[in-house]
Amino acid sequence: KRETPPVTLTTLFLDLNAYFASVEQQLRPELRGRPVAVVPMLADRTCCIAASYEARPFGVRTGTAVHEAKRLCPHIVLVEARPREYVRIHHEILDAIDACIPVHKVYSIDECACRLVPAEASPEAARALALRIKRSVRERVGEMLRCSIGVATNRFLAKVASDMHKPDGLTIIRREDLPHALHPLELRDLPGVAHRMEARIRAKGVHSVAQLCDLPVHALEDIWESVLGRHWWHWLRGDDVADIATHRRTIGHEHVLPPEQRNDADARAVLVRLLSKAAARTRREGYWATRLRVRTDYLGGAAWREQATFAPCQDTLTLIGVLSSLWARRSPRVSGSSRPDERLIPYIVGVRLEGLEHHTAVTPPLFDEAHERNDLSRAIDRANERHGVNTVYLASMHGARDSAPMRIAFGAIPDLTLPDVHHD
Repeated sequence: KRETPPVTLTTLFLDLNAYFASVEQQLRPELRGRPVAVVPMLADRTCCIAASYEARPFGVRTGTAVHEAKRLCPHIVLVEARPREYVRIHHEILDAIDACIPVHKVYSIDECACRLVPAEASPEAARALALRIKRSVRERVGEMLRCSIGVATNRFLAKVASDMHKPDGLTIIRREDLPHALHPLELRDLPGVAHRMEARIRAKGVHSVAQLCDLPVHALEDIWESVLGRHWWHWLRGDDVADIATHRRTIGHEHVLPPEQRNDADARAVLVRLLSKAAARTRREGYWATRLRVRTDYLGGAAWREQATFAPCQDTLTLIGVLSSLWARRSPRVSGSSRPDERLIPYIVGVRLEGLEHHTAVTPPLFDEAHERNDLSRAIDRANERHGVNTVYLASMHGARDSAPMRIAFGAIPDLTLPDVHHD
């Protein structure tokens, strides 16, 4: 009887350790060896968006409130985030990885995956490759940019492996290591298992990774209530099943207004800026929106929420027209407040384009005016890409064109050719 040959390694997953804090320590040598927390602004009411490994023994983590971080670690150094530097270094790191192996897919500002060719698929060859990548990042970008690398027979397990030993770890999971290599993990250690998903799994009587690995495929489909459960069954067994294609559902931005902009005129100007950016992203990613949601939160707890639906649209002028109509119809009193509208002080504004349809499923507009608006929007995009952000912009956002500085969500890397706003 012929034995089935072992499944070879297919994927290398790289996870940069404490990325934002590590970049700051690389660019500012005086921060090395010290507990550092990166914050969106230097204010106690915000929270840490990254913490160096020196800060973690004190209990400071991503999401820790700044005032709590100061209490836990009185000598912590707070550093205001510099998103453009993080994006710039991100691309330098990708170049350093590419010098060793092509980057197959970027998953976030601090994560990417590479596909192995047969010559790299043995544990020995994969380990040597991983060490070359670490050395390339260290030499080409900086010694503080450490990364943990996982190698496995599929992308899911490679990501799991990258989290097993931090910082600067290297873990290989072979097919023959399964499932016992996963048994020491907690359910929350698995990608995609957050609080709600963990509760759903436990509600089915599954309280450990070992139990999860033992479930038949139909039980996993029942837990996930979709074909995704079947994918999990294969992933946990080391099968190289492709990721499920996803369809973006929303594109949106929000911004906390600084004190000098906490008035209706500036709030509207910032909303126009946020919507202009969202519209540009919609075009860039090949989607058309069918619904716009707008929000304004006021000091004291009051809030205004409104939405509008429309035929598939992606041009900025039409969307700004929808926003203007919603803004003009604001109630004189906002839910949650008994004060007149003009006395309310806007604090947070946000827009969200929803009901996205991919361009392959949309019938182009029939009327010349709609075509002209789409052409104008794309022309503005090209001008800003070629000559710099805000080379061309709507006059209604003139006073806010330098507002809403860039923020980075870990799953979305800002495009430096587009205006600086926070990604939802």
